[in-house]
Amino acid sequence: MALTYSTMLPLSTLAPDFNLLDTMTGQFCTLDLLKGNKGTVIMFICNHCPFVKHVQQTLVKIANDYQSSGIAFIAISANDSEQYPEDSPQKMKEIGQNLHYPFPYLYDETQEVAKAYQAACTPDFFVFNALLRCVYRGQLDDSRPNNDIKVTGKDLRLALEKLLAGQEIDPNQKPSVGCNIKWR
Repeated sequence: MALTYSTMLPLSTLAPDFNLLDTMTGQFCTLDLLKGNKGTVIMFICNHCPFVKHVQQTLVKIANDYQSSGIAFIAISANDSEQYPEDSPQKMKEIGQNLHYPFPYLYDETQEVAKAYQAACTPDFFVFNALLRCVYRGQLDDSRPNNDIKVTGKDLRLALEKLLAGQEIDPNQKPSVGCNIKWR
């Protein structure tokens, strides 16, 4: 496991489009089909990363708390599943079902989407406004495996609250940290 920080996509960047397999449904989905009318959270996650495992239940709770407000949540795994079979589409579906993911769990087999978003680690979070412009990229909160800080999602929640209220989101954002994406 290589400890990696997010690269911090420039704010106001337009969300790159995609057409990826939703491992939960077996259907291909585009950003336009999945985006929220008030905002969209795109999370690069995977199955085996201890940093992702540490926050999975909170991700489900946050998505359940905000989806009814017009915020869409999209999870994407770009890990090389040949080298990391636990991150295969079938295993993604199993994890998504077991944890009751209320969001699509997409597989970026070519890794082109992760590169377009400049994703670097799992988890890596991006929030886009209704116009699909990046307004937040960074950490979920200060909790990490074994640091004894409770997982709350406070940084992501604050960004979503400000977005929904039409308020400016502080541009001084802390990068996410986790395992590096497993590139081919």
